[in-house]
Amino acid sequence: MKELVIIIRPEKLETVKEILDDVHCGGMTISSVMGCGTQKGFSEGVNEIKGFKTTINLLPKIRVEVVVHDKLVDELIAEIRDKVATGRVGDGKIFIRNIEDAVRIRTGDRGQKAI
Repeated sequence: MKELVIIIRPEKLETVKEILDDVHCGGMTISSVMGCGTQKGFSEGVNEIKGFKTTINLLPKIRVEVVVHDKLVDELIAEIRDKVATGRVGDGKIFIRNIEDAVRIRTGDRGQKAI
């Protein structure tokens, strides 16, 4: 099993949800997050906080976490890149982690049955 942590532009969430639904993904966790990568965010002005000048350099992003069978990883990555990429800096990232085990709390199912 693999966990995909997919960081995307907020306007691409519905596209990613459709992709995951098409491969019959069992579930996903979605979070609104703020961050910056190589583009270093942007500045929306300067704020004065206790005499210090600060700039806002974080962009709104969506974090989608999903655990899938190993055989689906390459297909999902290709589909997400194909439908989500705009070609501009800030399109996002996909992180892939190994999952040792999973347990469904309700039934006690483990491993592939739990996802």
